[in-house]
Amino acid sequence: MAGRAASRCDASGRCPRPASGECAQLLVDGRAGQAVGQGGKRVGADPEDHLEGVAPGEAVAEELRQGRVTDIARRVEGPEGEGADRAEPRVLQGGGRPEGGGQGRVPATYLLPAAGWRLGWGAQHSDEPYSLFAHYGVKTVVPATPTDAYGLFVSAIRDDDPVVLFAPIAALPLRDDVEPADLVPVPLGSGRVHREGSDVTVVAIGHLVHDALAVASQLADQVSIEVFDPRTLYPFDWDGLAASLDKTGRLVVIDDSNRTCGMAGEIIATAVEEMHLVAPPRRITRPDAAVLGYSPEVDLTLQPSRQQLVDTVLEMAKS
Repeated sequence: MAGRAASRCDASGRCPRPASGECAQLLVDGRAGQAVGQGGKRVGADPEDHLEGVAPGEAVAEELRQGRVTDIARRVEGPEGEGADRAEPRVLQGGGRPEGGGQGRVPATYLLPAAGWRLGWGAQHSDEPYSLFAHYGVKTVVPATPTDAYGLFVSAIRDDDPVVLFAPIAALPLRDDVEPADLVPVPLGSGRVHREGSDVTVVAIGHLVHDALAVASQLADQVSIEVFDPRTLYPFDWDGLAASLDKTGRLVVIDDSNRTCGMAGEIIATAVEEMHLVAPPRRITRPDAAVLGYSPEVDLTLQPSRQQLVDTVLEMAKS
């Protein structure tokens, strides 16, 4: 794992002096159910559902003991929704809402590499609960591409606060040929315009970025679509979204999570209150219903689709 401070780590996130002890490093592997320190040495063991509390606890304790930067990464392998449900109270109480008035640091990174639906999974394993963490002000990251996943993860590890990084299942098979020079940290809170346009801004979260890009190509001769990827849900890049809407004035948000109290509603509310719009914004989300991973035919009908986005964009372009 990488040290937080840029002076102690190179651009790739590697510590140049891993044995120096300047960075106390700990990888908590949920699949193995044990804590692993420098060089893979086992330093402790605990059931998986207790490990969410280990990271912020160790981070705070090490800060107090030695006054050094402590970088701790929490890897939750396997069922994302189930792991997030257990992790949420520990992250929020142990690290997400510290009672030190901002005077201390809790540099813990939680990686949940299985966010969203997969064939045959149950309801507990198929959720996208990132809005729960954003609601409480925990830094929340949802990358859509390999380079962004790398860059955001490095920035999360180096950050002084807890960061929860959701890796969408649908994006995990993506592969990309990149140059080492392209693998650089991505600042938290910075969005990305994947495709520029002038008629409609589509905000897509996680793997839905690729659906939005496909729809933008499909409708290129009818509608000019700008695809905006927030990358970080909290803090959100409101300035980046405002700049996009200054060009298009029309907003569609597509989000693979529940409609009520979801990120799509928050994005639309802020746009209506503070940004330039020439037409009522629209959102495409899951309905407020259980995820039915064990019934593919039913569950697929609940997920946001490219056809829904096509229909919504074409309707929006007429307004």
